[in-house]
Amino acid sequence: MASNPRVSILDYFNIVFEGENGKIESNCKACGTRIQAKRTVTSNFVTHLKRKHQAMYDEFVKKKDIKRESYTSTSVAVAGGGRVDSAARSSHSSGSSSSTSSAGGGGGGGGSGGGFAKFDRNDPRQVIISEAIAKMIIRDLQSVHIVESEGFRELLRLLEPRYTLESRKYVQQQLIPGYAYQVQLATKQALQAAESCSVTLDVWKSGQANGYLGVTCHFITADWQIKSALLACLRLAGQRTAERILSEYDEVSHAHGITGKVFRVVADAASESRASFRLPGFCAQSGEDEEEEEEEEEEEEDDSSDEEGAAEGKSRNPLDLCLGPRRIDCFARSLGLCVRDGLRASPQLSIALTKAACFYNYVTATVAPEKLQQVFGRAPATAAGAAGTGMAAAGAPAAGAPHTERRWNWQLKTVRRMLESADFLEEVVDRHDLTLSSFEKAVLRELVEVLEPFEEATDMVQGDKHVSISLALPCVLGLRKHLAETATRQCTGILVSLAQSLDRRLAAVLEDPLHVTATVLDPQFKLSWSSSGERHRQILLKEVVKYTPSPAPGEELPPAPSKRSKLFSFIMQRPASQAKSVEQEVAAYLHEDPTDEDPLQYWRRKATDFPQLAQVAKRVFTVPATSTPVERIFSTVGKILRPERCRLLPKNLETLIYLKANYRFLWT
Repeated sequence: MASNPRVSILDYFNIVFEGENGKIESNCKACGTRIQAKRTVTSNFVTHLKRKHQAMYDEFVKKKDIKRESYTSTSVAVAGGGRVDSAARSSHSSGSSSSTSSAGGGGGGGGSGGGFAKFDRNDPRQVIISEAIAKMIIRDLQSVHIVESEGFRELLRLLEPRYTLESRKYVQQQLIPGYAYQVQLATKQALQAAESCSVTLDVWKSGQANGYLGVTCHFITADWQIKSALLACLRLAGQRTAERILSEYDEVSHAHGITGKVFRVVADAASESRASFRLPGFCAQSGEDEEEEEEEEEEEEDDSSDEEGAAEGKSRNPLDLCLGPRRIDCFARSLGLCVRDGLRASPQLSIALTKAACFYNYVTATVAPEKLQQVFGRAPATAAGAAGTGMAAAGAPAAGAPHTERRWNWQLKTVRRMLESADFLEEVVDRHDLTLSSFEKAVLRELVEVLEPFEEATDMVQGDKHVSISLALPCVLGLRKHLAETATRQCTGILVSLAQSLDRRLAAVLEDPLHVTATVLDPQFKLSWSSSGERHRQILLKEVVKYTPSPAPGEELPPAPSKRSKLFSFIMQRPASQAKSVEQEVAAYLHEDPTDEDPLQYWRRKATDFPQLAQVAKRVFTVPATSTPVERIFSTVGKILRPERCRLLPKNLETLIYLKANYRFLWT
């Protein structure tokens, strides 16, 4: 039988002298301090580690505990002539206590198991381990039933036999709700310090009768840092009317203390439809997503009926009546709908795209992953596993994005890489009937060329970072210019349809005061994009005056009172600097050249020079250009709700989602 490794305090010291009667002198390996003691009395060494090197001391204690536990279990095994379970070990060591009650009980009392006194519930080590378990459940969205798993219990008994495992009831009814309450308090405290915020409302359908309402909040702190928080992810059973959505939203706003602070609410007219859609005919997925595709088709039909109603002049969005001018459409979704309109105008494209998808699926299923890295940067997900793993080729949207492999921009990247490496791919496959013809390649190359700026704009506003609406107006202008300058032979219908849809859905952005203000206050743009600079300058002035009341034109602002020390009153007082009017601030701001500096960092630096403009900037830059964060939440909810995975009650799921999204407010 192998003996346990020696654990000694002297492992952390270098012995330099050993005399009679066991007297030794040694140097600390960490700091070199000379310590004198006897081999049989090592308290000097232990005290030095505890006072000077806490991490090394903790490591030493942990090794001693593991050795002691190993010794206990080995002794029991030898006495019993073989292997025994943890309950037998505990019974042998303590004589009367049961390991089942001590390791699995929810109480925090004493007791012993495996030869060790159990932690009290208030013991720091007990609290830290319980918190770590809660973090694991939250971050991995695990069911609290995991604390009842025998494998999980055995792991904890091995790692820390003194820990008293909390019961499922305690974790579910006290620990997790307690953290949710702390997160809500932390979020409310952060929002109280914010001057204003913007909110995103989104609704996701889960089946015919159920749905989820997501509410996210975005605000800028005093040091010009953008913060985002999930305020709620609520299950909506039955009718999802605008009145009910507004009622839930009002309750959430009141609970988080943002009533009266909301600057804008991003909520789509067709808020029950998801923005993701694929290139027509390009299906690089397994058959398990057929139900999702059917659901997507139903949503597209809903969108069509909404558009028909709008064309007839009917108001089909009661949210407008309730939210009024505060409501704006999600720019990212409107941009996606423009692309979808353009793709619908050329049904013949689906033939080439369907063949490209078949070729892609065959390649990923038959070619060695290391070879495909030359094409896709890394081995792409196979058709059978793409939906389950969520893997994407390099350059695709960030991992974790909702339904990444089903988004049109991810698929367009895939088509581009296939065309760039067509010769290589045709050499490594043995199915020449699946290879693309010259005509099909020409059609797909034109498609990639036409949609590339739309892909760039989509990637820009749907990234992981918060993107404000200051990018919306320049994107629309850039897309207009691209469509006007592009000439095609096979995709003429797409060009025309894209231009028409862009004008119908996004032309209003070019004159919208909010978008104009946000773009001008973005230091990388200012008025460099404008062909009517003076008119847009006046729009900016009106918006600034609206949110920062100032004296009438020609009337000077009173100088700020100057506080002088009596001690230095003999020095001639310098004239106080006069505060600038709004017109002067705007003129001085626009006189400076545009810069690529991050907008929030720029206004953090310039808030003193342009205080009135900075006050407006702190409002407009809270408005997100996309609702992607809440879409990611819905994607996570959808995966959890699959029958084979769902073990969470709706209320528990809402709490875990809330904690996962706001994890950084409680733990960093």
